[in-house]
Amino acid sequence: MKKWLLNWRLFSLFSVMALLLAGCGKPFLSALQPAGEVADMQYSLMLLSTAIMVLVIVVVTIIFIYVVIRFRRRKGEENKIPKQVEGSHKLEIIWTVIPILLLIILAVPTVSATFKLSDVKPMNKEKRDKNTVVVNVRANLYWWEFEYPDYGIITSQDLVVPTDERVYFNLKSSDVKHSFWIPAVGGKLDTNVENNNQFWLEFDQKAADKAKGVFYGKCAELCGPSHALMDFKVKPLPRKEFDQWVEKMKNAKPAATDAVAKEGEEIFNKSCIGCHAVTPADKRPEQARTAPNLANFGDRERIAGILKHDEENLKKWLKDPDSVKPGNKMTGTYGKLTDAQIDALTKYLMSLKVE
Repeated sequence: MKKWLLNWRLFSLFSVMALLLAGCGKPFLSALQPAGEVADMQYSLMLLSTAIMVLVIVVVTIIFIYVVIRFRRRKGEENKIPKQVEGSHKLEIIWTVIPILLLIILAVPTVSATFKLSDVKPMNKEKRDKNTVVVNVRANLYWWEFEYPDYGIITSQDLVVPTDERVYFNLKSSDVKHSFWIPAVGGKLDTNVENNNQFWLEFDQKAADKAKGVFYGKCAELCGPSHALMDFKVKPLPRKEFDQWVEKMKNAKPAATDAVAKEGEEIFNKSCIGCHAVTPADKRPEQARTAPNLANFGDRERIAGILKHDEENLKKWLKDPDSVKPGNKMTGTYGKLTDAQIDALTKYLMSLKVE
């Protein structure tokens, strides 16, 4: 009896915890708070499939309870055998047709949504409208690159997109399989080395305002020791502000003005320029882009995609990148720079802004 009571208490505790945790979520991260057309479709399909599953469970449970009570063994009826229904064509038709109907109810909207989400014809270069935004996403261990081919600009870690219109994505990986996912907006889709995957998302302006202008993106495919730390941020902007950002990126010419920052620029040009670019219009071939583009580093939301964007965390990253993201390929500064050099480099990097 005590063992049963203990098990029941544990079950109750975990049930309550699951119920509470299921209600947790933030508008910038939760797939249960859809922030765009794709997310709305996926959320509706989740509700539909959940409703069907719950309906099946409820019906089966009711039948089970009825059978247990109705046909339980009673005193004086130990040898009584209930009426057998084996071979009943009527019942067999019922429990064959009902699942088929439920599958049709689920399959029709699922197939319809699948075809709608896979329609990427507008991103075809020959037929592309001048206002259509296409982003080439390249996943790397453990950072993200975003190239806007029609605007000739490249950035990393922070994805900037216009709101209330479809944004089209070309997805690929430069090393191992990753997966591009913005939980609140929709997805996810694998990034592969051997081929490009294409899809589109739409970012709702009202949802963006509710999320305070930033959505969180994740890698959703186990890719190495820092997989859980392979984050990026999404900044949705009204179309007019997005166009302004594009123009600022096109005309960005990073130049240090502070004396300490100038010293940091010299250190950067000796130690970091071989991997990192500081101009949005990076002319290097894709294969040569071995590290994030830092053109607008001072405007970023996070250091290394995960740390709060301030000088203290930047110094921590520069001193020992592996302690922040184990297995990453940022080796240019580790153990090679003095504290004074790191301070100067930090000043320079924080000055790289277009806003």
